[in-house]
Amino acid sequence: MTQPQLLDLKILARQAGAILREGFGRQHQVDYKSLTDIVTEIDRQSEEFLTGQVLSRFPGDTIQGEEGGLTQGENGRVWHIDPLDGTVNYAHGVPIFSVSLACAWDGAVQLGVVYDPMRDEMFSARRGQGAWLNDAPIHVSQTEELVSALLVTGFPYTIREQEATNLDHFTHFCMRARSVRRLGSAALDLCYVAAGRLDGYWEIGIHSWDVAAGGLIVEEAGGRVTTLRGDEAYFKPPYDLACANPRLQPQMLDVLRLGLTRS
Repeated sequence: MTQPQLLDLKILARQAGAILREGFGRQHQVDYKSLTDIVTEIDRQSEEFLTGQVLSRFPGDTIQGEEGGLTQGENGRVWHIDPLDGTVNYAHGVPIFSVSLACAWDGAVQLGVVYDPMRDEMFSARRGQGAWLNDAPIHVSQTEELVSALLVTGFPYTIREQEATNLDHFTHFCMRARSVRRLGSAALDLCYVAAGRLDGYWEIGIHSWDVAAGGLIVEEAGGRVTTLRGDEAYFKPPYDLACANPRLQPQMLDVLRLGLTRS
């Protein structure tokens, strides 16, 4: 069985990124998965390309994709594919989006890449070997106090339909951190934490393809990644995450508990 290499994921992400870049700024066919959760024809083109390439080069692998759902394989290796993370940004002409690819075996994500085609930035990691941005090593920030931290988060598409909205957490962090951003691409949020551009990230209501690659990249950049309740086995439903450097992340968990105790 041919084993995927990090270079394979980088090549695929760049090729999918070219599809996104070519379509950016054009009028798109927008379909609605829910009131606010949309998909464009470019999402589908990107995922069809990635799925076809993976199945042809690594037959027997399982694919979990955002748009195509589960393609079940038989060899135990799983790909988590987000062909366009940041679709709402993309459809509105906001140049903050990415391609996210991760490959897991032996019960853990082993390879991950997140590619920003508008900035030509390739974030990548291999378990146990570190994390990189365009082949230069990256590390999480050294910020030690929450009051000095620039954080990032997102909100679930089902915010109008569920009790857990993340708004309580957002309010608590706005009152305790330097500031909080909302960029619209969970994969890039995680990579910006890994690169030290942002100090911490938390979110609820996400999916495996949102965080598979980015979570590994943060870990390999020296960050700590857990669920909102501090469980280090974070890569499991319902996929809520909190991450930062090892000094800052426990402070984030303390703030998150303020909202969790009321839910």
